[in-house]
Amino acid sequence: MEGLASLLILILFVAFAWYWLDSMSALEAARKIGRKVCSDLDLQFLDDAVFRTKLALVRDKYGNRVIRRTYHFEFTETGNSRLEGELILLGHTLESVTMEPYQILPE
Repeated sequence: MEGLASLLILILFVAFAWYWLDSMSALEAARKIGRKVCSDLDLQFLDDAVFRTKLALVRDKYGNRVIRRTYHFEFTETGNSRLEGELILLGHTLESVTMEPYQILPE
């Protein structure tokens, strides 16, 4: 019985370690995507940060279970305002990007 408890604790520890490493990897992917989206649109990605707001276990287009993570970030077009954007990752793949409307400045 003691061996079974030790095995269960080991399995839980490995599962937690996998989840933590996978979450750190997804966070870095979201940060890079947020930077790139803002750069491509000539916007400033603020604070070099994204914040996870939602987490769900869903099925992808192949029927496999994957983690869907929703991240929020802030950006500015003029430097005077803080606008919000949202990234949704399915696993580590970008599913969608949504951004608040912003002013497009003339060059």
